[in-house]
Amino acid sequence: MELRIALAGNPNSGKSTLFNGLTGSNQYVGNWPGVTVEKKDGTYKKDKSLKLIDLPGIYSLSPYTLEEVVSRDYLLKESPDAIINVVDASNIERNLYLTTQLAELGIPVIIALNMMDVVRKNGDQINIKALKEGLGCEIVEISALKGENVDHLMDVAKKVAEEHQKTGVITHVHEFNEEVESYIRQIEDNVQALRDNKNHRWYAIKLFESDPKIEDKINVTSDEKEFIKKLQEDADDKLDDDGEGIITDARYEFVTNITHKNVKKAKEGMTTSDKIDRIVTNRILALPIFAGIMFLVYFITIKVLGTPMSDWVNDVFVAEILQGNAGAWMDSAGVAPWLASLVNDGIIGGVGAVLGFLPLIVVLFILLAILEDVGYMSRIAFILDRIFRKFGLSGKSFIPVLIGTGCSVPGIMATRTIENDQDRRLTIMVSSFMPCSAKTEIIALFAGSVFTGRWWFGPLCYFAGIAAVIVSGIIIKKTSMFAGDPAPFVMELPQYHFPSYRNVIRSTYDRSKAFVIKAGTIILLAALGVWLLQNISVDFEFHTFDQDSKDSILSAIGKFFSPIFIPLGFGNWIATVASALGLVAKEVVVGTMGVLSGIGEVESGDANAIALATRLFTPASAMAFMIFNQLNVPCFAALGAIRTEMNSAKWTWFTVIYQTVFAYTIALMVYQFSSLALGGAFTVWTGVAFVVLLAYIYLLFIKKPNSSKRKVKEEAALQE
Repeated sequence: MELRIALAGNPNSGKSTLFNGLTGSNQYVGNWPGVTVEKKDGTYKKDKSLKLIDLPGIYSLSPYTLEEVVSRDYLLKESPDAIINVVDASNIERNLYLTTQLAELGIPVIIALNMMDVVRKNGDQINIKALKEGLGCEIVEISALKGENVDHLMDVAKKVAEEHQKTGVITHVHEFNEEVESYIRQIEDNVQALRDNKNHRWYAIKLFESDPKIEDKINVTSDEKEFIKKLQEDADDKLDDDGEGIITDARYEFVTNITHKNVKKAKEGMTTSDKIDRIVTNRILALPIFAGIMFLVYFITIKVLGTPMSDWVNDVFVAEILQGNAGAWMDSAGVAPWLASLVNDGIIGGVGAVLGFLPLIVVLFILLAILEDVGYMSRIAFILDRIFRKFGLSGKSFIPVLIGTGCSVPGIMATRTIENDQDRRLTIMVSSFMPCSAKTEIIALFAGSVFTGRWWFGPLCYFAGIAAVIVSGIIIKKTSMFAGDPAPFVMELPQYHFPSYRNVIRSTYDRSKAFVIKAGTIILLAALGVWLLQNISVDFEFHTFDQDSKDSILSAIGKFFSPIFIPLGFGNWIATVASALGLVAKEVVVGTMGVLSGIGEVESGDANAIALATRLFTPASAMAFMIFNQLNVPCFAALGAIRTEMNSAKWTWFTVIYQTVFAYTIALMVYQFSSLALGGAFTVWTGVAFVVLLAYIYLLFIKKPNSSKRKVKEEAALQE
């Protein structure tokens, strides 16, 4: 007989560590239906009859974030056989707030009192027996990081779940003060829909709190709504607060009373983590320390480990070992040229593009997993929230933006650390605006040709990326779909501790696997498509890449679409095709321009590249070309990551359209205004550029829509 056990707890309580330790490789990662909140299912590796569901980390069962709604909807609709509530024993008072809500759901709760090794090390004392009696549920002391007592926890959970299946009896867990309890009892007694509902207490409390989702979920008559409203008004008069505030105070009062009696701290005052935070989160030192740490992460990833390994994969493993041996074998076997090209340039080349990304991503994910497991990532979000909030983004949005300077793919995937769904979507839309390592080849090309001697061109591209993030954040946040301030940054800063190698390996493996399977499939298919277009003429005859490709299907497509870019100054088919191929990977933009022009494959710093760029571009059109390719959809690998993280075709297309329109309009203004400043004539497109500028100014300074619409949009996202 299968038993379903849900794991619930605050972020940073050790819930994911416990889940990984209990399930090992027997887990499946996906998304909850219709939302981008990660879902983990698994089976207990020592008892296959126990299925574990790792719920999102939450602080309460309120309806304000998708994580909270997803968690409580699962618990109410699916009604698992038991809940293991993972509680950080070193910060027990804060964690037990969620416990009081879980205990009201009519589902057996087993408290996994985690980090007991830290409690013992600090010399703190917890009266487990008295705490168990006060909370009315089983408590098991564990250390998820060290694997202490976790098997006993599962034995207790199985026993409790089996007993509940047999009897259906739930011990009433706690009561608030008599005044609050009287209001709850009156709602239970007077709302017909609650009388035979096993979750009657939880629903009654939510009705008292005026939870809009609960009012719609159960059948409450107009008379019953009027009765509840009068109770709330009476409570407001007597207790000088609304229903939600009254219940919140009552929960904290209950938790404070029970912990005050049963938890004794050996040391009063600052802990070691507090002392570290006095420096790390200091208003003056926090940003320089953060910049130093992230520079070190970036330096190790790109310069020390990631890029050298990626170069070896591309230049040795793919080019020499795979393509070289495959080419030699096919030549000796007399394989047809078109088939040899398909295998070498299309299939192996496409797979090689994925493998080339992988070392960089693995190194970056390892370093980020270490920072996350140590507890520093929480501090980064806390530090930057104050700054990014001014631009409509939360503090957690800065990490993906920064990572995007190395590679857009891990930058987009790093948005998983952002709990709020709207903030996550917004960050995905803007995180790729920064120049990634691939885009620096285009910067280097123009810096060494059209803008030679102008030192400001390179930094200008980076500042343009930062400006694009800020402008987009302000504008998008003022649309009805993203209306409202960033989600309140309520979070618990975990204690610092040494990282668990199991957590680091598991996190890196899961994220890298997702990239290879999903983003890799897209880039492989795209590479095959490009190969076909490059090597088949408009008469549908095969020709190799060494021949003149001006009559290929690709060139025909380029000539057809090139008029679109005339207002941007690079309306020739070579620049058009290069930009289009940049959607596959920005690394191929410079080389593609050289090959298609008949010059031959080029590097960003050689004479051919300089001659090519000088011939095709003016300073104004070169700047517009650079800005368009920097702000446009970064590559197919990034598009695959966007599709994965958005978990919605609609939002993926919205992101692609926004980035394309934004890139086009910014590049339009750059070219038209630069041309005008350099003595060019005022044209119709110059007038259009001024209209676009006025539109952006208007969007930047209009007032935000009513922030209350935010909740409505979150509900709609859940129902998609």
